[in-house]
Amino acid sequence: MAEYKGIHGTRIQNYTADPDNAITGQVWYNETSQTMKFQYLTTIDAWSTGGNLNTARSGLGGAIFGTQNSALGFGGNAGPPTYVGNTESYNGTSWTEVNDLILGRQTLGGAGTQTSALGFGGGTPGAPNVSRAETESWNGTSWTEVGDLNSARQSISSGTGTDNTSALATGGSPGTTLNETWNGTSWTEVGDLNAGRSSMGSFGTNTDALAFSGEPPGSGTAATELWNGTSWTEVNNMNTTRTFLGATGANSTAGLAFGGYTGSILGSTETWNGTSWTETNDLSVARYNVRGSGTSSSAVAFGGVAPPQTAATEEWNTGIPVGAWSTDVDMNNANFNFGSSGSTTSALAAGGFVGGGTRTKAETYNGTSWTEVAAMNNGKYGGAASGTAALGLAFGGEPPGGGAAPRDNTETWNGSSWTEVNNLNTGREAMSGAGTQTSTLASGGSTTVAVANTESWNGTSWTEVNDLNTARNSGAMAGTDSTAAIFFGGNPGSVALTESWNGTSWTEVNDLNTGRNGLTGSGTETAAIAAAGGPPGVATELWDGTSWSSDSNLNTARDLPGGAGTNNTAGYVFAGRTPGPGTALSSTETFTKPTFTVKTITSS
Repeated sequence: MAEYKGIHGTRIQNYTADPDNAITGQVWYNETSQTMKFQYLTTIDAWSTGGNLNTARSGLGGAIFGTQNSALGFGGNAGPPTYVGNTESYNGTSWTEVNDLILGRQTLGGAGTQTSALGFGGGTPGAPNVSRAETESWNGTSWTEVGDLNSARQSISSGTGTDNTSALATGGSPGTTLNETWNGTSWTEVGDLNAGRSSMGSFGTNTDALAFSGEPPGSGTAATELWNGTSWTEVNNMNTTRTFLGATGANSTAGLAFGGYTGSILGSTETWNGTSWTETNDLSVARYNVRGSGTSSSAVAFGGVAPPQTAATEEWNTGIPVGAWSTDVDMNNANFNFGSSGSTTSALAAGGFVGGGTRTKAETYNGTSWTEVAAMNNGKYGGAASGTAALGLAFGGEPPGGGAAPRDNTETWNGSSWTEVNNLNTGREAMSGAGTQTSTLASGGSTTVAVANTESWNGTSWTEVNDLNTARNSGAMAGTDSTAAIFFGGNPGSVALTESWNGTSWTEVNDLNTGRNGLTGSGTETAAIAAAGGPPGVATELWDGTSWSSDSNLNTARDLPGGAGTNNTAGYVFAGRTPGPGTALSSTETFTKPTFTVKTITSS
């Protein structure tokens, strides 16, 4: 057996206080407290953004025994009354269209894997929708009609079964207790649920399964029932009553439930440990009639109603080091090339450019949700901003139509309205800014060419101060006020240059590891985050006052997004567009720097 020294290169050491530079896995003895301690990386369980379905839809069937990197979704409602047979295969990055179901339908049951699946029941258009008994078997290439359910029904449980020879069809509309098992050839009625319901979640096999929540006639329920191959037993309820939820899991001892509807659309996620449900981190896109595939530790959720029908795909992982980017709530408007500033609990986004139109729109973020607020007086894109959601400043940019001289106007935000104040000395677009509403630095940008101009705002007027050493536009800034800031990246040439401002002049300091433009920055002159920008659109770097270090990539590649944050341990990136240029985004991602936990070793 390997000894501690052989693993870590040192013996267990004694300290009078816990060491400041302990490494992951290190064990030491604290002489003062007379305790043995060790350090480990703090982790979280979270959803992150995956590749969208090709066809947005809800009420799909899913191969529940697939994996996060090998999933199958089929059928669904692409928007009433379009019920489709589309089948798509997921490889962990993107969905590929394969052969359709023979009968297009929604709210059908699903079982199996990406290469051996079963789709059964469901509903087709009608007034009301027509319940179906048809069953189809998937061999990895095409669907074949096989034996029908004994009882036609729709809104069957989300899915139970290992492959196209073994499945369980539980419940269904209108609130039935019916339960049938599939042996590869035919369906057989077996022990009924204790409580009849439709639109419930389920996971497991045809001999070891869990069914939960759903919609009894007239109400929802949080009830959970355990199947042992013969009969159902009531066990502990879910924490949140809901219907039309998604779920996945390999057996009755470990599973995941997510999304649903309970008078409002939910992103709530719960994990099952064989005994009870525990609330955990929500989906970033709240939705119902969503489907999933995988296990309680590695899963994928896809489709649903957000509303409307969505193509969104999210991947669930456990044990993620706290330091990764995770998805957060979307902005109200897809947008890019706008001014942004603030903290993780008080952010501001102003102006922008979408679909050929310059925006006057503004939004604020309070740490939980985005709110569209009063419009700016002047529409513009490529401007900059400083301050917070309560007290902000927006300046510069290009006016509607393009080709006109860049704007020099400045507006202040008081939390409810915008007021025009004194102009910049030099109008420009693709500029950067940092600071507060009363103490801001504005640097770089473009008139007809990249410029090095820097101006300082004192709450009343702008003053020209010393220029950047290198003229550039589409860079990013971070800083506390007009006396302390850094400027990094930008054009021309997607540079990596970083310059530091001391209140009087700029000094070149250590470069970014990845030169780029169209990036965003947040934090201070000694603790900043640089993220996104092209190429490659996902890179993240942390500044410690001396040098940049590469960190976790964003989930979604983007350029010209917004950013907010007060240091290099926590920040937000929001909206932007996919590189290309591509599609305007509304998605938000949040970053938390890796942290460590010190644990005392006890005898118990």
